[in-house]
Amino acid sequence: MVELGVVEVDAREHRQVRDLVAGDFGHVRNPMRVLGPGDPLGHRPRRVLVAGLSGSGKSTLAARIGTALDLPYIELDSLHHGPEWVPRREFLDDVRGLAAGDAWVTEFQYDTARPILQVRADLLVHLDPPFPVVLSRLVRRTIRRRIRREELWNGNTEPPFHTFVTDRDHVVRYMIRTRDKYRHLIPEAVAANPALVVVTLRSRGETDAWLARLPPPDAGARPGAAADS
Repeated sequence: MVELGVVEVDAREHRQVRDLVAGDFGHVRNPMRVLGPGDPLGHRPRRVLVAGLSGSGKSTLAARIGTALDLPYIELDSLHHGPEWVPRREFLDDVRGLAAGDAWVTEFQYDTARPILQVRADLLVHLDPPFPVVLSRLVRRTIRRRIRREELWNGNTEPPFHTFVTDRDHVVRYMIRTRDKYRHLIPEAVAANPALVVVTLRSRGETDAWLARLPPPDAGARPGAAADS
């Protein structure tokens, strides 16, 4: 037994408290309800957020979840970025409309959008591969997109390579600077929505195994089909 103040807890509970305070909530079950790839969800999700650093694969995973659960996937970047990377004025109105829907999957990003989405979601999936893996993926993706001039959202393309040096908010520099942000953002989301279930996935193998365990879509009409029509 370990004494914590005037309350005695066993070693497992002490480890959970210690890791929650430190920001490592990968196995904390109560009150965070954080699950791993082998844990049953206990419900069929209908409104899903996917958290992860740029380069972690969160948008790819969000799309896969949408396919697996037959839920509409809305890419939040497509709502946010207007031409020349200028944020769209309608962004928050679009986010509110999305959040009000009965069924959806989207990314857990943008400071202005998170509070709107997190109170409506019933599942938050945190994609959390090792940082060197994420950094390598992001650098390769950024280089590929720039060389190929791949069109992203509303005609935008990756900026020139020199902006890595000149722009403090270049996608790679921003990801490095904010790589620990989910240590507080996810607990804040759970505090705002205590019913929110959190799943942490740390590798491609864990992700594939978790997706394979998702409950199949209900028979009949696709959730949210009426709203899509």
